[in-house]
Amino acid sequence: MNKLYFGNVSAEASEEDFETIFEQWKIPHSGPFLVKNGYAFVDCPDEKAAMKAIDVLSGKVELHGKVLEVEHSVPKRQRSCKLQIRNIPPHMQWEVLDGMLAQYGAVESCEQVNTDTETAVVNVRYGAKDQARLTEEIPLKILAHNNFVGRLIGKEGRNLKKIEQDTETKITISALQDLTMYNPERTITVKGTIEACARAEEELMKKIRESYESDMAAMNLQSNLIPGLNLNALGLFPSGAPGMGHSMSSIPPPGAHGGCSSFGGHPESETVHLFIPALAVGAIIGKQGQHIKQLSHFAGASIKIAPAEDVGAKPHRVVIIAGPPEAQFKAQCRIFGKLKEENFFGPKEEVKLEAHIKVPSFAAGRVIGKGGKTVNELQNLTCAEVVVPRDQTPDENDQVIVKISGHFFACQLAQRKIQEILAQVKRQQQPKPTSGAQPPQPRRK
Repeated sequence: MNKLYFGNVSAEASEEDFETIFEQWKIPHSGPFLVKNGYAFVDCPDEKAAMKAIDVLSGKVELHGKVLEVEHSVPKRQRSCKLQIRNIPPHMQWEVLDGMLAQYGAVESCEQVNTDTETAVVNVRYGAKDQARLTEEIPLKILAHNNFVGRLIGKEGRNLKKIEQDTETKITISALQDLTMYNPERTITVKGTIEACARAEEELMKKIRESYESDMAAMNLQSNLIPGLNLNALGLFPSGAPGMGHSMSSIPPPGAHGGCSSFGGHPESETVHLFIPALAVGAIIGKQGQHIKQLSHFAGASIKIAPAEDVGAKPHRVVIIAGPPEAQFKAQCRIFGKLKEENFFGPKEEVKLEAHIKVPSFAAGRVIGKGGKTVNELQNLTCAEVVVPRDQTPDENDQVIVKISGHFFACQLAQRKIQEILAQVKRQQQPKPTSGAQPPQPRRK
């Protein structure tokens, strides 16, 4: 069906106007434009040209003050409030079918017709005639976490092309640029008949589940990669993709945070001072403070920018981040990424920042180690520069500063290792309960 219908057409529109639009967008047509009062028609040479016209013009191009609506033309005999849809695969979920039907208007009723065949048949009634215009190609949209998309597409697009060929559908995926730190999902759009879309959905979900299970296995293997972090809580291995349940065996119990847990079973809040270029403060704060508010909500941490006078005339400002280990990881990761995105570091230059954490003065020696052994091991293991400045005067809380410099993962690993050392010191400071001790008995006179 290659005849197009144009709705919302201005009374001032002419055949020449449509000719100009089609020529501008390089869309071929095989006949003259029939322009009436409020609508128009044209024939396209093939389905590809017709679909291109719908994709690039409908709802996007304005003609004499009105935005055009473009769709396949439906013969009069098919204009009815009632439709019958056949060949619905038995495994297709009713929620998916309802979503497809709802795209065309308000559905008054949808009843299944009993048949002797394996595929289902439904009778659909819409609220108005012009809503009951279902073309042969029905768009199906699936949301998938970006972590899965690369494997879904495959090398040189081979996986996606094979699914398209096997199911006789057209599959497109939303652009990478549409992603944000708060919405890591891509939209997969499948076009074809209902039966073809259902087959494609089955194949796509199979690939996504394989990727999901592979990631969960990787998470189990790497759970001790950075001590004190619950990787599942970070969202590095998404568990909320469509059709994905939670694998309970792979989710650590509450309070399972290794050496960074408090003695009550809940992760302690940590405070980190992260030094960023002074010129980058605006990018971190965002317009009217929106970015830093969103970042704080996303990470689950308190994030503040220290006043400029706190660091004198130095070309750096301090970002004060307070929160548990996972919040620190997410907040610092996004700040490192934001500085790269905003070109504060060159395209081939790795983002390296300095972070300060405070430790009790009595524990500083444990971080340094005998003859500097521990701090040297930390630097070799993490590839970060770790310095405990000598001759520091402890602050009012009897704490001193440890300086950590390096790229993101190096800084994170160093921070976690230091927190692990502090947790060990705290445990050793706890008084040991004496077993079997009895309070002294009063003497009788």
